[in-house]
Amino acid sequence: MDPILLISLMLVGIIAGVMGALFGIGGGMIIVPILTILFGLAAKDAVAISLVGIVATSVGASSVYVNKRVSNIHLGLLLEVTTVFGAILGVFIATYLSNFAMTSIFSIVLIFTAIRMIADPKRIIEPSNEPGKYRFTYYDEVQEKDIRYDIQNAEKGVAMCTLAGIVSSMTGMGGGAIKVPIMNLYMGVPMKAATATSNYMIGITAFVGAILYFIMGEVSLTFAGSVAVGGFVGSMIGTRIASHIDGKSLRKYFSILLFFISAIMMLNAGGYL
Repeated sequence: MDPILLISLMLVGIIAGVMGALFGIGGGMIIVPILTILFGLAAKDAVAISLVGIVATSVGASSVYVNKRVSNIHLGLLLEVTTVFGAILGVFIATYLSNFAMTSIFSIVLIFTAIRMIADPKRIIEPSNEPGKYRFTYYDEVQEKDIRYDIQNAEKGVAMCTLAGIVSSMTGMGGGAIKVPIMNLYMGVPMKAATATSNYMIGITAFVGAILYFIMGEVSLTFAGSVAVGGFVGSMIGTRIASHIDGKSLRKYFSILLFFISAIMMLNAGGYL
């Protein structure tokens, strides 16, 4: 592989890894647009490479967040049951869609998510003593105190994550752009815990999708390997940055990021980029 191309792909992975670790998105919404717009890859090829990069990003970020006990492992595993099922469905659906359709779906999902994150005010749900609640705690390094929270609407959250899995495999963005709002808006999980948990989850979801794409011969190993190395490095940088950002700002930046990427993808789908 050309050294310049190799370095470029690694830089793409680093940028995606930083963004993925910060926002729990896995970096797919960075990798897919760059590979399709700047490198000229077909959407399906970009998605397959992105999923490999997401696995690397998840491993790097999760190794930090799990160690700090910010990731909610119990919640993550619960939601992954339906997310993985959705990821399998998404791979087969993607084989019947055109590049334009996949790009359009990608953009629509991001716009919808961004609107919900901005339109819905931040919910502060105090932990209750009601029996049957899922109670968890994590230490917030910015506020320098333990944050306690209850899991709300667990059944709905599990069901909704099926969609996150489908979108993950179809668009290569890891499903974090859907899972984070589900946890934060519908399940009452603080933004930091939601993004950290999403980082843990997306690795499992992306791995399933990546294996299926590999079996179908859609994965370019040289491209995927370069992006994966950069993704791991970027994720370690992103976790350090995240420790200095409060949850309110993280939510705002998350919404802005979604609008920006969706705008680029819509322009690309319309042939303007």
